[in-house]
Amino acid sequence: MVRSIVVGAGMVGLATAWHLQEHGVEVTVIDRTGVAAGSSWGNAGWLTPGKTIPLADPSLWTYGPRALIDPDAALHVPFRVDAGLWSFLARFASHGTRGAWDRTMAALTPIDRMALECFDELTAGGVHAETREGPFVIGFTEEAHSKGFLREIDGVIRHGQDVPIEHLENPRELAPQLSDAVKVAYRLDGQRFIEPGPYVQALADAVTARGGKLQTGVAVSSVDSAGQPSVTLADGERMTADSVVIATGAWLPQLARRLGVTVRVQAGRGYSFTVDTDEPARHPVYLPFQRIACTPYQGRLRIAGTMEFRNADEPVQSRRIQAIVNQARTLLTGMDLDDRHDEWVGSRPVTPDGLPLVGATRTPGVYVAGGHGMWGIVLGPATGKMLAERIVTGKTDPVIAPFNPLR
Repeated sequence: MVRSIVVGAGMVGLATAWHLQEHGVEVTVIDRTGVAAGSSWGNAGWLTPGKTIPLADPSLWTYGPRALIDPDAALHVPFRVDAGLWSFLARFASHGTRGAWDRTMAALTPIDRMALECFDELTAGGVHAETREGPFVIGFTEEAHSKGFLREIDGVIRHGQDVPIEHLENPRELAPQLSDAVKVAYRLDGQRFIEPGPYVQALADAVTARGGKLQTGVAVSSVDSAGQPSVTLADGERMTADSVVIATGAWLPQLARRLGVTVRVQAGRGYSFTVDTDEPARHPVYLPFQRIACTPYQGRLRIAGTMEFRNADEPVQSRRIQAIVNQARTLLTGMDLDDRHDEWVGSRPVTPDGLPLVGATRTPGVYVAGGHGMWGIVLGPATGKMLAERIVTGKTDPVIAPFNPLR
């Protein structure tokens, strides 16, 4: 295995390229737009294996119907005739049971446990970008609202992770951006965070510094294996290699469906923006009841939220940003939420069963890496490591065996 083409220059694609280089493979990375141009740029940048859990759980059955009629709810589904979307939502909701949550969590736990070590491996290998330690401050307006979050943490611990958490008497010592409306808070340790856009760019720089090629602004129209794995570009050019990896996030089905990957990947769009704060933001803040994540980012505070099930290429829906603002306005202080910067939407690739798609397609020499939902940043390096090993050795590590894209 001497040459590989990776389609997609987000965290997952670039991490796969980097690990292929570790095996001596020459790599070319192709992206239709640029580095971190999809959901890898404007997300919260959380490296939180302790929160990398199934998206569907039993609370969906009570929260979901309320969210559909609440314009400020974090979950948003447009009312439209779309058989594919509603079919996906039905299958997604069917996994909102305790048994399904446990099965999915059991499958995610092995890769969760190695996630942070894989970031350390990138750092040791010359990726010049830092990961920052927590703590994370978790806030609620009342004790009753914390029960669901604490139940999730208990489930993660039960499945084998170490997730240090303790009650905070005065959360404003760590997060002065929390208002007095936040009455109950916890400190979550053992997790990290990054500035995702700069980090992914540093990863791209490391790949090219080691001899990798990066072609941006180039669209791939198809992937095939007629004699040899190949990609055909939009201008008709055909490029061949010994292997091809499709890591195009929410757009993965466009290239992978005809290769036997029939699991639906639905865009679960997230929104974010940044604001200036009166006092420097030092630690991430999570408001679980409102599903709002806040992260220090380049001297400002990045505020992210929303799970909007809409087509990946649709324009920004400004009402979703306003929904985040409306939810956050009474819970955050020392900032002007109407003076926003870097407004962004990114399409996270969500699967019905909450498991990624990592492994071989039916086409020899062609692989996929995607479907991580909200967890592509934290699981990207571990995914790249395991998939590169699969490509080079032909052996599937048990860590990624549950993520078979042909399931």
